[in-house]
Formats: sequence, structure tokens, C-alpha cells
Amino acid sequence: MNFRTLQDVDVRGKRVVVREDLNVPLKDGKIGDETRINAALRTLRYLRDHGAKTVILSHLGRPDGKRDPKYSLRPLAARLSELLATPVSFVDDCVGEACVDASHALPDGGFVLFENVRYHPEEEANDALFAGELAASGDIYVNDAFGTAHRAHASTAGIAADLPAYAGFLMQAELAALSALTDNPVRPFICAIGGAKVADKVGVFANLLTRVDAFVIGGGMANTFLAAQGVDVGKSLRDPDLAPAASIIANAKQRGITLHLPIDCVVADSFNADDTAAVAGLDGVGDRMILDIGPKTADAYAVVLRGAKTIVFNGPMGVFEKPAYAHGTQVVGEAIAAATKAGATSVVGGGDAAAAAHALGFADAMTHISTGGGATLEFLEGKTLPGIAALEQAAAAR
Repeated sequence: MNFRTLQDVDVRGKRVVVREDLNVPLKDGKIGDETRINAALRTLRYLRDHGAKTVILSHLGRPDGKRDPKYSLRPLAARLSELLATPVSFVDDCVGEACVDASHALPDGGFVLFENVRYHPEEEANDALFAGELAASGDIYVNDAFGTAHRAHASTAGIAADLPAYAGFLMQAELAALSALTDNPVRPFICAIGGAKVADKVGVFANLLTRVDAFVIGGGMANTFLAAQGVDVGKSLRDPDLAPAASIIANAKQRGITLHLPIDCVVADSFNADDTAAVAGLDGVGDRMILDIGPKTADAYAVVLRGAKTIVFNGPMGVFEKPAYAHGTQVVGEAIAAATKAGATSVVGGGDAAAAAHALGFADAMTHISTGGGATLEFLEGKTLPGIAALEQAAAAR
């Protein structure tokens, strides 16, 4: 990847339009999780300390191209002011004369947050005229929103054609960490993968089968792989179509890649019958549901992971949100943490994986936790991300 970064430009006195991913959970004006805000702070503090006049763009939720107060970014201005120790003003739109005037009125080191870019349908349509209107509030564009890099939107891709474009520090960190998984990773390289459906991650398997040495598989997708091998998984969540899982199994066998699958499991009568949770062998599922990998499986996976030098964790091993089914993910997470402490590179990619890492207390032990959900998934699938491509095209055109 070849693009320019913040170190390549003098921002002092310049109006810098920076695209961040501030799509945080909001309820009654209160922020439920500040992970994405905190991830943006390094770039924002750098711009403050280097005298930029910073215009912050972001989306929030899916307002479908129209104004909806519950998706307003206004509550974030006050919190950013606190975290940056600098006033962050707010404009209730992202394009127009008021926005341009606000950008010019900023002092060096000052900030203004513009309203949700997705209030305008032209944002998701990547409308060139709308991108130009966004660009009118800046002299320089910085994309720091890796979480939206897989979207070809006006504020993530189109605007890079109108202004000199650079990558922010979070964008750099994300790409460096994820590239370590795809560009000559240190071996053994193990992927711990979970989640609900194999169908959702066929592309990830296809791309990583050419790179990893083994997978350890949990979550609902493990049920699908087991079913594809003739195991009766009872009422467990699984894909109705077993063909993709069977194809992955065949591909892995041909390549000599090991797919580690559960040898025991934690079952319950139903999703909400936690008091019936019990450990069972694969021949004892009956008409129950598998909701976590079993303790023997977790221990076996831990042995594999502790011996790894590169690890990607892309999905929990079970319904970690419930204590009865968190053990598998906890053991796997602790094994990844131990490998990391011993020198391995560990990357947590995907929203559910990141949530599990934070909830179960092993997030701080990881080398990198990606802020991207869909963007991380598409990167691991080997897809071109429009936000990154726009930065590369801007660098090539200079």
C-alpha cells in the first residue's frame, strides 16, 4: 500500500477535514462505549498540537439519508472537548455556508464537529458534488476511519479526489497490524475463528487458507462444520446449506491445513435455559443446543494457540455474553494472551471478537484490536477497500 500520511504534510494553519469513525452506541444522549472515540484521539491530538484547524466528519447509525435526532453527533462534541482539553464546537450540518464559515473561523489547534454525514443521501451514493461540498471546508483531507474504509462513500472515498489526501494514525495502525497477517506472517500462524455462520466468512476462509497453518473453530459455525461431517448437532444454530463448509474442509485437506473442531461442547435445552447448561460429548447433544465449545476442546485449542507466533482472533467460541457459555472464549483468549506475552503477534478483528476481548478482560494483552467490523472482515477476505484505494489514488496523482 502506497499512500501519504500525516507525517508527510505541514498542517499548521491549514483547515484539515478528518474523517473519523465515531459511530458509537448512544442512548438518551449518553455514550455507551467510547472505544472508537479513544481510538481517534491520537490523530486528533496530533492535529491540535501541530496547529491544524480541524473539521471532524463522521457518521452515526443508519438514518437513511434524512435527519433523525437519535442519530445526531451533537452529544459527542462535549465529550471530545473533555478528552482533547480543547473546545469542540458543533455545526448542525456537514455542508453549506455555515460549515465553510465555521472552518475558516477556527483558531490554530481548534476543532469543529459537523453533523452526521449520513443525514444526506448523497453520502452513501458517493455523489461527486456532495464530496466537493464536504471538501469546501478544508485544505487537506485525512482519512482516519478504518471502520468505514470498506464503504465507497463521499466522506470516505469521493472527497479524496478534491483535496490532498492523507492517512491518519489509526488508519496506519490498522493497516500495519492487518498487513502483518497477510504479508509474510511469522509461523506458526493460527486463526481462531467463530461467529454464527460459515456463510458469512466464506471469503475469510478462502483467503486465509492460503496463509495460515491451522484454524481453531468455535461458535455457531463450528456446528455447521460438524454437521457437514455427519455429526448430529440437535437444535444448534447452523447453516442450512452445508456445501460451503464441506468445500472448506476439502480445500483445507488438499492444502494440508488443519481445521481443529470441537471434541466436546456445552449444551442447553434452549438459548434461554442457562440452568440446563451441561458439558456433553459430540454423541450426546440430542435435541439440545450447542452454545459453547467444551472444556476439552478449549484446552486443546489453547495448546495450539500457545505455540503460535502469529494469531488472528476473528470471533468468539460461544455465546460469551452469558457466563454459562463464556468459558471457551475465555480459555482461548487467555492462550492468545500467553502467546503474545511470549512474543507472538496477535490481532483481534471483528466487532464480536473485540467485544469478547473487552468483556472477558484479555483485550489489553493483545497486540492490536481492530476498530473495524466489516472493514476488517473484507481486508481478511483480500478485498480492495475503497477508502484505502482512494488514498492510494490520491498519492499516485500528486
